[in-house]
Amino acid sequence: MKVVTQVKLVPDAVQASVLERTLRAVNDAANWVSRVAFEHGVPREYELRGHTYAELKARGLGAQAAQHVIKKVRDAYTALLANIRAGNLGREGSKRRRRATSKPVTFRPEAAQPYDDRCLSWQYDAQTVSVWTTAGRLKNVPFVCSADALTMLREYRKGESDLVERDGVFYLVATCEVPEAESYEPGGFVGVDLGIANIATTSTGYQAAGRGLNRYRKRQLALRQKLQKKRTKSAKRRLKERSRREQRHVKNTNHIIAKTIVTEAERTGRGISLEELKGIRNRVRLRKPQRVALHSWAFAQLGDFIVYKAKRAGVPLVFVDPAYTSQQCAECGHVDQRNRVDQGLFICRRCGVVAHADRNASHNIATRGGSVWNAGRESRVPATP
Repeated sequence: MKVVTQVKLVPDAVQASVLERTLRAVNDAANWVSRVAFEHGVPREYELRGHTYAELKARGLGAQAAQHVIKKVRDAYTALLANIRAGNLGREGSKRRRRATSKPVTFRPEAAQPYDDRCLSWQYDAQTVSVWTTAGRLKNVPFVCSADALTMLREYRKGESDLVERDGVFYLVATCEVPEAESYEPGGFVGVDLGIANIATTSTGYQAAGRGLNRYRKRQLALRQKLQKKRTKSAKRRLKERSRREQRHVKNTNHIIAKTIVTEAERTGRGISLEELKGIRNRVRLRKPQRVALHSWAFAQLGDFIVYKAKRAGVPLVFVDPAYTSQQCAECGHVDQRNRVDQGLFICRRCGVVAHADRNASHNIATRGGSVWNAGRESRVPATP
């Protein structure tokens, strides 16, 4: 299982200047390679290398750095093609799709640059790195991270690491290959219903209310709008200071919720049943005020956190079809749109059971999780002699 670990570089003024020039040089080269690829109809990586490698070497890039620049550009076009095929950029002929395909892919000056072990070496005891730059090998660049992150790097780091700059601060994002824990046979499933009013509701009774997070988002949105209207230097400085603050807060909240759910499932010897919600933003049609809430809802991130934490803990996990889970009675199985009276109330039209709507949905998801698990499990019936 791949897990990314981020460390913060603490270079001195000279080292920081060299790293900044290096990132700008490789991303400027990537923009040139992208234009060449666009002019030649986005050839395969080997063919693109023939068009660009010599020029990249002449620009002062090392052999490995030049290879990584070419691969980065080709991967960007591969991702663009995948988004087009998935319909993420609209239908054929749409304005958004034409805008994306009518010009070369561009890279920001501070965009991430991948490094392999030939370009980057780690000294864990000294907590320094040696990294290739356009000015030569830059040695003894200090980095800081938590004790757990350092242990993770020392034991499991494998593959490439990305050098990235954010707000003048340099980070290395390393890939770690962590072995998955052995999965156990679950004694039932914990159904997890994801939502906006309640971020997560489980069939075991845990509920993560979304009221506080939604209020925080509205407050941050109002503050951003207020500062943007002022358009003064101090307002712009405040906006820059507050950038990504909401993102970090939401990420931390999702980590806490995911850890609580996985810990509860592991403690009770159960598996986790999640809804398959991919593509929900394309399927759902809402009014404009509701779109803000839907598109700021980080359900995919929460789902990803639950998945990787469950794998590390060895907790079985399945995905189920979410269709009608909010309209189906968990007691008698009756499905009726009128069963869902409002956001928080469920009343079955057949058996009359009254329940919290999200709690009822979580029980349906748990039941479906058991069915999916049993359908995919090997038969234990003795063979006929």
